Amino acid sequence: MGVRRLQPGVPAEVPRPALLGTAGGLPRRRRQVTDGRHGTDGSTETGTGADSSTGTDRGTGGTRTADDLRRLAEQAGRDLEDAPAEEILRWAAGTFGDRFCVTSSMEDAVVAHLASRVRPGVDVVFLDTGYHFPETIGTRDAVAAVMDVNVITLTPRQSVAEQDAEHGPRLHERDPDLCCALRKVAPLETGLAGYDAWATGLRRDESPTRADTPVVGWDARRGKVKVSPIARWTQEDVEAYVAEHGVLTNPLLTDGYASVGCAPCTRRVVEGEDARAGRWAGLGKTECGLHG
Repeated sequence: MGVRRLQPGVPAEVPRPALLGTAGGLPRRRRQVTDGRHGTDGSTETGTGADSSTGTDRGTGGTRTADDLRRLAEQAGRDLEDAPAEEILRWAAGTFGDRFCVTSSMEDAVVAHLASRVRPGVDVVFLDTGYHFPETIGTRDAVAAVMDVNVITLTPRQSVAEQDAEHGPRLHERDPDLCCALRKVAPLETGLAGYDAWATGLRRDESPTRADTPVVGWDARRGKVKVSPIARWTQEDVEAYVAEHGVLTNPLLTDGYASVGCAPCTRRVVEGEDARAGRWAGLGKTECGLHG
């Protein structure tokens, strides 16, 4: 897959732009991190571009009602089921403008790369839970430095130490659902406040819980349109796209990890296991709650 391996504990070296998904192979300007902002629940957002606000009118589509958005999602889900990923993202970017974002776990930058081709400078939202592998943070930093996207980092209201003081240490072992709710779900609720639609990298082949993922659907819990442009892709499709476009991926994917999440709750998988088997192993859990 042409992935550069990083040594654990060492920040990612930013790859040469020509190795990444940059339009026409040209390097992008390096983007600097701006000051963080606090959301309504105290979570923090940090952006790498000019617009890193939340809960504001981002322009196109800001006056649509929830019913309008739901109808748009339902119609697009039917119309775009067999459409290529770029066409799905072109529809989303054209329909929602600045009120559309991509979310990324920095397992890879495939959806961010696809979106940047149809909307340069698109917002890419990343949740920094405080438990990520160094390789994941390095991947985020490399994406922000060389791709034509605006990486926005969301952090929970509490640091890991503050959460330990309130709930006790290793909450992820004792109550993983609560830990995910505090460190992932709540910050995302705030981070998506200024958007009408968000894109994910969900694929139907990843696990039984994702087998029915629509390419465009209605996120009733958040009242937003949810776009999964590569839902119909297979792992082979992802690898082919990465190889063709030189897209940055998390180096852990070449080290036995099929799905990358928080370090304490992620293990390598063995041959024959599905991609999500390495997440929360032994805890009867395969989803963090962001997509449930």
